[in-house]
Amino acid sequence: MIHDSILDCIGRTPVVRLSRLFPTGDVEVLAKLEFLNPGGSIKDRPAKHIIEQGLRSGVITSRTKLVESTSGNFGIALAMVSRIYNINFTAVIDPNISPANLAILRNLGAGIDMVTTQDSAGGYLNSRISRVAEIVAGDPDAFWINQYANELNQAAHYLQTAEEIIDDLEGAPDVLVVAVSTGGTIVGTARRMRREYPDLIVVGVDSVGSVIFGGPPGPRRLPGIGASRRPELIDMGLIDRVVHVTEPDCIAACHDLLTREGILAGASSGAVIAATYRLLPLLPARARVVTLLPDRGERYLDLVFPAIGYS
Repeated sequence: MIHDSILDCIGRTPVVRLSRLFPTGDVEVLAKLEFLNPGGSIKDRPAKHIIEQGLRSGVITSRTKLVESTSGNFGIALAMVSRIYNINFTAVIDPNISPANLAILRNLGAGIDMVTTQDSAGGYLNSRISRVAEIVAGDPDAFWINQYANELNQAAHYLQTAEEIIDDLEGAPDVLVVAVSTGGTIVGTARRMRREYPDLIVVGVDSVGSVIFGGPPGPRRLPGIGASRRPELIDMGLIDRVVHVTEPDCIAACHDLLTREGILAGASSGAVIAATYRLLPLLPARARVVTLLPDRGERYLDLVFPAIGYS
């Protein structure tokens, strides 16, 4: 198949059975490889959907200056889509961004605005959002994407990610395990899959130190999971259970994925694997688990893979 642009290559990511990580046969774990999207992460989906819907409605025009708070992946996706549509984009980032993600953003032509002051929760999210507000207030052409509250974020996963999972599965899953940051992925995917599988158990995975699900704030180094405020998109009525994982657990699970499955994935992928390990004793016999591996590991070689002896 020949596509008209890189944006047409977003989606239709494969699903892989993780039979080497979970070999006993007591549980089947299926992982959707979202890091195979062309921009390297699941964030390609909402970036494309939000910008294209904005262009259709007229909310976004050729004069618009997009701005977003991002830890890297959504910024990269927005920069890629903005490049295709020739739209100005500025990423408001913080020091936790990986050097690889920062270099990619710059090479895609994104403007960079870095905050360096931590917020009261010990993270940078509120500081980034405050900076976005300053930019928008000072420029009438500036438009905040707002992935934390934009319903088009979750709609992208309702209309695309979940539909693909439903199409690919041969039989109903028992459990859906999703890493949470903005809430868009878990809300959109769970909402659509619950229509198809009413008995589906939905598990949100958060990092220790994140306050999304009411945990105490604390320092976090790994981007892509957790937040220092509760995103507006979160719908607790869709989430049956929350598992909090530590950053060392995420890193160790990333190495498990690499050494046993040959999958080089980022920290949020390690988070869902670490959470699945924790869930195993609680699952019924022959349970079927579906999860998503959100982004690539190459972008976190400095943060994730040297940490337990790899270089």
